Amino acid sequence: MPRRPWRRLLAAVAAAASLAGCGTNGDFGRVRTSLATDNTHYWMGPAAAPDAVDPPWRHQLTDEERRLRDLAYPLIEPPYDRNQWYSVLAEHGLAPRPWPHPDRAAYASRLFQTAYRSQMARYNKLIEDMRNDIVRIEPFFAVARHVANMDGKREKGLAYVSGLTAEERHNTLQRIAENRAVVQWVSDSLNERVASYRIALERLVIAAPSPVAVDAERTLTLLQQRISAHRA
Repeated sequence: MPRRPWRRLLAAVAAAASLAGCGTNGDFGRVRTSLATDNTHYWMGPAAAPDAVDPPWRHQLTDEERRLRDLAYPLIEPPYDRNQWYSVLAEHGLAPRPWPHPDRAAYASRLFQTAYRSQMARYNKLIEDMRNDIVRIEPFFAVARHVANMDGKREKGLAYVSGLTAEERHNTLQRIAENRAVVQWVSDSLNERVASYRIALERLVIAAPSPVAVDAERTLTLLQQRISAHRA
């Protein structure tokens, strides 16, 4: 079971305070192992499907349900929030942020507000963020398909469980709803990210026309294609 919210808050605050200028994320944008727990992203299910369940679900997340949330988080976290001092709080669902998605223009604003030695660096940052999303899409949707398949069997199995209580049925359906809501959250987030990247690219073309804009456009098109393929 996940730790109580106040315990998660204390742990996250202590971890954030200990960073003192070092990044909170390790390889591929994931939170550092020393700052994570098995249930770091447990909160995403209740956040995505907030209907209260009382008494709460008593079973732990399955390995694949946990992996679904771990892979989902980088696809809903704004790219400009990575490796910030508050990133570990956000990983635990404790950092305030626009809900459920940031303003579409926020990415472009951050891109231009950040100090770079050249506009070319801004193009490179935009391309890097889009490519990171492209790489993350396949692993997430592969797990999402597996979880959806298991949930389908879980839902059908309710009819064959002897002595099933109303609580058990309600909790099972709530977990299924949470899993589906997490997938929908990522799908919606990806659409919003495409719109955000488009705004940023258009502003860059105006501010600093460059042949690199063609590469950025191709990367954005590839991202859209990958999203469409997995949505289908």
